[in-house]
Amino acid sequence: MDSVGATRMRVDESPEDRLATLVRTQARDLPEVDPDRVVRRVVAGLNEGADRGAAADLAVRTAAELIAEEPAYSRLAARLLAGRIADEAAEAGVASFSAGIALGHREGVIGAETAAFVAAHAAELDAAVDADGDRRFEYFGLRTVYDRYLLRHPVSRKVVETPQHFLLRVACGLSKEPGEAIGFYRLMSSLAYLPSSPTLFNSGTVHTQMSSCYLLDSPKDELESIYDMYGRIARLSKFAGGIGVAWSRVRSRGSLIRGTNGHSNGIVPWLKTLDSSVAAVNQGGRRKGAACVYLETWHPDILEFLELRENTGEDARRAHNLNLANWVPDLFMRRVEEDGVWSLFDPNELPELPDLWGAEFDKVYEAAERDGRFVRQMPARDLYARMMRTLAQTGNGWMTFKDAANRTCNQAAEPGNVVHLSNLCTEILEVTSDGETAVCNLGSVNLGAHVVPGEGMDWDKLRATVRTAVIFLDRVIDINYYPTDQAAASNPRWRPVGLGLMGLQDVFFTLGLPFDSAEARELSTLISEEIYLTALETSSALAEVHGPHPAYAQTHAARGRLQPDLWEGVYPTQTKRWDALRTRVAEHGLRNSLLVAIAPTATIASIAGAYECIEPQVSNLFKRETLSGEFLQINGYLVRELKARGLWTPEVRDRIKRAEGSVQGIAELPEDVRELYRTAWELPQRALIDLAAARSPYIDQSQSLNLFMADPTIGKLSSMYRYAWSTGLKTTYYLRSRPATRIQQATVPAQASAAPVEEISDLEVIACSLENPEACEACT
Repeated sequence: MDSVGATRMRVDESPEDRLATLVRTQARDLPEVDPDRVVRRVVAGLNEGADRGAAADLAVRTAAELIAEEPAYSRLAARLLAGRIADEAAEAGVASFSAGIALGHREGVIGAETAAFVAAHAAELDAAVDADGDRRFEYFGLRTVYDRYLLRHPVSRKVVETPQHFLLRVACGLSKEPGEAIGFYRLMSSLAYLPSSPTLFNSGTVHTQMSSCYLLDSPKDELESIYDMYGRIARLSKFAGGIGVAWSRVRSRGSLIRGTNGHSNGIVPWLKTLDSSVAAVNQGGRRKGAACVYLETWHPDILEFLELRENTGEDARRAHNLNLANWVPDLFMRRVEEDGVWSLFDPNELPELPDLWGAEFDKVYEAAERDGRFVRQMPARDLYARMMRTLAQTGNGWMTFKDAANRTCNQAAEPGNVVHLSNLCTEILEVTSDGETAVCNLGSVNLGAHVVPGEGMDWDKLRATVRTAVIFLDRVIDINYYPTDQAAASNPRWRPVGLGLMGLQDVFFTLGLPFDSAEARELSTLISEEIYLTALETSSALAEVHGPHPAYAQTHAARGRLQPDLWEGVYPTQTKRWDALRTRVAEHGLRNSLLVAIAPTATIASIAGAYECIEPQVSNLFKRETLSGEFLQINGYLVRELKARGLWTPEVRDRIKRAEGSVQGIAELPEDVRELYRTAWELPQRALIDLAAARSPYIDQSQSLNLFMADPTIGKLSSMYRYAWSTGLKTTYYLRSRPATRIQQATVPAQASAAPVEEISDLEVIACSLENPEACEACT
C-alpha cells in the first residue's frame, strides 16, 4: 500500500472504530448478523473525506441490502436508521417529546390544543417515551415512518419528532388525560394496532382531518348540482382521504334536454372534468387526490364508462386518474345466470332507480321494461363479459353488489336510507344523500401481535386491543375537521367507524395453517366474530355513558337485529356473550352505527411489519423501494422454517430467487413447506372468496378483497365473480393479474402505476392496490 493510502487509513482509524462500535452495539442481540461484514462494506464504499453522517447512512443501506440473505439484517438496519433519525431531530433542537411539540407549535405544525395538553403534562409524557420502542420496527416499516409520516421543520425540513414522539403525538391529539394518552401510545408503539394514515398524519396537528373515507351520493341531473359536486370533491380532496362518488342520476348520452331542446353528451364529459380536478387538487402536498366513481349497471352509458381507463381511443373520453366500480343489482346477476336480456334506462326518465334495491327495485325495473321505457336492450352476458374484460385489462371496474350492501347495512333499516356506493377501496358501506356525505375513520389490529407460536390466538389481548381501538376511533368523530357541511352533518349523526385487521397471513404462518385449509377458515371466522362482538360491547358501553348516536332509532340494531341476524344460517359461537350484548343494546343502544371494515392497510402494515389485511402473501421474495434505494426482502417465516430443518442453504436461496419467490418447484423442500408457503397466485381463488364469505356476517361494512389470476380469461373471471356474488359478498376490489411468464416481486414500489411492466396481451396486466399504495393511502 502506498504512503498516501496508509496515511489515510491512520487518519480515518478513529471514525472507522466508532462506526464498528456503533454497528456491533446495535447487533449485539442479533446472532444471525455479522456486524463486521457491514463495517467492511461501508469502509470500502465510503468516499474520501466522507463525514460521520455519510458513514452512518451508508451503514443503514448496507444492512438493508443484506436482508434478502438474512432477514435479521432488517432489525439492524432499522436500529441504525433510528439512530440517524434521533440525530436529525436533535439537530433541529428536539431534546424531548415536550420540546419537540413546543417547537412544532412555534413553527405552525402542531395544534394549540395538543401543545397545551403536552405542556400541562410534560414531565409525565416525557417519561412515558419508550427508549427501546424503535427496536420493534423492521427496516422498511421505520423507513416508511421516516420518509412519509414524521413532522418536519417547515424551513430546514429536518424532522422535529422521533418515531416514538410521533406515536405519542398521535395519542395526545386524541386523548383527554395523560394516562389515556400513554395507554394508547403504548398500544401503537407495540405495533399491535395502528390508525390509518390520515389519523397518523394529522392527529395533534393544526389540521385535524383524520377521517379516511368520504362517500358522496350522485349529483342531481342539474348543472348547478354537478358543479357543486365538483366543489365538494375538491374540498374533500384537499384535506381528506379516499373519495367515492356515485354518478347514476346524471342523464345518459342522447337524452333530451328540454330546456334547450338539445341532447345530452352523457356522463363521460362530466367525468373527464372530474378526472382533471382530482389530479389537480393534491392532498396537502403529500399525495395525489384519489377518487372512485360508481355507476349502476342499468345506466345507458355503462359501456362508455367501462372504457374510461383504457389506453386506446379518444383521450377526451378517457379518465386515467379515476377508479371505476360497478354498482350491480342482484337482478342483473340473475339475468346473467339465465342468459336473459338486460335493459338500460335513462335516469332522467326513471329517476327513482338509484334509491331502490331488492324486491322494490325489481318491481319498478321490470314494470318499466314491460312499458318499453328502456333506451336499449342487450344480452346480459354480453355486458357481463365486457365488465370482465375491463377488469382483466385495467384491474378496474370493480364488482360491488348493491342489494347485498343494502340488505346487510345496519343504517338501511328504514325506507329512504340507502347505500348508493362504496369508497375508494370498497370496504366502506354507508347511507348517503344529497345532504349527507358519509364519512369513516379507520384503524387496524395487527393480528400477528396477538398470536402465540405453538398455542394460538391470545384472545384476552385481542379483546383489550379492540376495546382501546374503538374508543379512539370514536374519539376522532368529535375532534375531526370536516371539509364540507354535508360531511359535518353525517358523521356525528351516524358515528360510523371502521375497525379492520392486518396480519392474517402472519397468523397462518405462525400456526402452520395453509391459507386454504378448513382450520384457517374457521380461525379467520372466529377472529372476525371476536373483533365484532368486542367492538359492539365497547360501543354499547360508550352509549351507556354518552348516549346512542342520534340516528340510532333508524337502525336494525334498534329493532334487535345485529349483523349476524341479517344473514341466513349464521350461528355465532359465543352465545352467552351475544345474549348479554343483546340485553345491553336493548337498554342502552350503540354509540356507533357501524364498527368493522377491513381496509387494504398496505402502508400501515409495512410500518407494523405485517402482511396486508386479509391478503395471502404475493411472493416469498419481493422488492421494496424507498427514497434511499431498492431492496429485496424475503419471507422471514420461510427462512426460519428452513433454518429449523437445515434447509436454508445458498443453493436453496438461489433457487427461490431464480423462481422469483415461488417454492413450488423446489423438490428438495418438503411438501408441507411448499403447501404452507404458496403465494396468492398459487392458491385457489375460491378459498379467498370462501374465507371472505365466512367472516362477512361479522363485518357490518365490508372488506377490500383482491382476487388474483395470473392468466385471466373471460370464462374464468365470469365464473369467479358469479361465485363471489352467490356467496353474499358485498364488494370485491382489484383483480390482480400478470403475465403468466413473469412474477412481479415489487409489492410497494415508490412509482405508482397500473400499466403493464412489459408487452403483454389485453388480458394480462398488472394492476393492484399494493403495487399502487398511494392510490388509497387513506385506507392504509
